[in-house]
Amino acid sequence: MDQFKNVYFFDPFGKDTERIRKDLIEVFKSIDINTVDSSAEADLIASIGGDGTFLQAVRKTGFRNDCVYIGIAIERDDYMYVDFCYKDGHEIEEALTSEATHVRNYPTIEVKINDNQSSFCLNEFTLRSSIVKTIMMDIYIDDFLFEQFHGDGILVCTPTGSTGYNKSLGGAVVDPLVKAIQVTELASVNNNKYRTLGTSFLLNKDRPLTLMIDKSRDYYPIMSLDNEALSLQNTEQVSIKVSDRVIKTLKLPNNTFWHKAQRNFL
Repeated sequence: MDQFKNVYFFDPFGKDTERIRKDLIEVFKSIDINTVDSSAEADLIASIGGDGTFLQAVRKTGFRNDCVYIGIAIERDDYMYVDFCYKDGHEIEEALTSEATHVRNYPTIEVKINDNQSSFCLNEFTLRSSIVKTIMMDIYIDDFLFEQFHGDGILVCTPTGSTGYNKSLGGAVVDPLVKAIQVTELASVNNNKYRTLGTSFLLNKDRPLTLMIDKSRDYYPIMSLDNEALSLQNTEQVSIKVSDRVIKTLKLPNNTFWHKAQRNFL
């Protein structure tokens, strides 16, 4: 594969992982990849930690689609986004220099709240009431009013995010090659007065989803973008769709999305 020139280490643990970072600098230096202090100068961004750290790295560096992200774990464990452990420096070297290694693209979600600037998610977006009360909203697919939701909230995930919270709610695990978003209910109310679909559903990349929140009550909705919480008052409309922006990672032999799903769940 093409040779990388500069790597930026996303290391939120600071002093706790200082020695690990120094060791990794030497690993990358041995294959002629320089360490830089600014993510804007890097064509390779490496997070040090687990899946949560990888998601933070992508968010804190602006969801760049002109570089490659890799995750390097502190301990050997099974992850969905992280491919390497710092203890296996030779595997990192081989992956970055081997012709058998390719780049894969992970789809992202674009979220727009009211008329604010768009935000992005690699894993999932959730919306719920921040008070102990169910929330009501109209759910539109394109411009079609699909259902009137009454329940704890809504989760929308990418295919790679389908193995997390979504799976625990009974949602499907979706191949990342499918450019779609999955919509999953959080404890919907279904009785003679309220009715929802009652199951997850997929929307392809050309079908936007719109959530119109009932304004007759003050829900003070809280939203999550991957592992970052956001609380906004006077939220009326949330627009969600598959973004044109993708996150590039290394596609390693024998370590595909489905290899990882097997290790984590079977």
